[in-house]
Amino acid sequence: MERYIYNYDKHVKPSFEEFILPSKKHADIIIPRGSDNDVAIDLIVQHIRTKLGQHDLCKIYQNLFVIPSTFQIRGMHTLIRDVKTRKHDFVFYADRLIRLVVEHGLGHLPFTEKQIITPTGSIYTGVVFCKRLCGVSVIRSGESMENALRACCKGIKIGKVLIQREGNDRQLIYEKLPKDIASRQVLLLDPVLASGDSAVEAISLLLNKGVSESNIIFLNLIAVSSIRSMLLLFAPEGIHTVCGQYPRLKIVTSEIDSGLNEHSRVIPGMGEFGDRYFGTGGNDSTPFLPKNNK
Repeated sequence: MERYIYNYDKHVKPSFEEFILPSKKHADIIIPRGSDNDVAIDLIVQHIRTKLGQHDLCKIYQNLFVIPSTFQIRGMHTLIRDVKTRKHDFVFYADRLIRLVVEHGLGHLPFTEKQIITPTGSIYTGVVFCKRLCGVSVIRSGESMENALRACCKGIKIGKVLIQREGNDRQLIYEKLPKDIASRQVLLLDPVLASGDSAVEAISLLLNKGVSESNIIFLNLIAVSSIRSMLLLFAPEGIHTVCGQYPRLKIVTSEIDSGLNEHSRVIPGMGEFGDRYFGTGGNDSTPFLPKNNK
């Protein structure tokens, strides 16, 4: 026993103090009580798993946020992407997904701390979010997201923009925005971010109206990206186009699709969202066949 105490005092402890202890100042995290601290270790493990589970693009673009994937979300995507899904079911599950995206997007709004008194007389320290908020929907598919936004933000102002495709170009046809939009946080609504051309046109309009780039949160169900786009072997697609031009804007989406085919259709995609949602691409007794997403 004396030998162990001698080795500890003469070798282990001096080595720790000389080599290990000084390195603590360089550590990002120090776990008190070491391996006995199960709570701290579980938190670190969960953080690592979250980072490993992030989409690779989220590591490249710090302003891209994909809501955490669950079997429920994958199941709803399976239903709205299925060509055999009828309008009523498509709208029901699309609305559920839209609500999740909207709520996740609201979580990125600026906030301040606030203390309130609960009915028990206790003090609760919470937060209050920015009140100067508005939505802007890209006509027409973006209008499908308005009900979810209104359900989450009572009395919110919503502007509209209409962008028409002319060959490979996009042209602004119509816009009606709140007069004080420059002083507001803006939630831009469009279910599918495909090539990004329409998004760039809408964002440019908002910037010209005085909206700060960092005050724009772009919400969609599907955003498009691909490895070939990242390597610039082909024209940049959705995520790269928007994130590349507007690094301070935030994108919140529920899934990332692999790219566009030679006909500019999103792959795997879900068909023409506006037609399927509003019932203009068929009738309720027949399935909707895929068309261009943009």
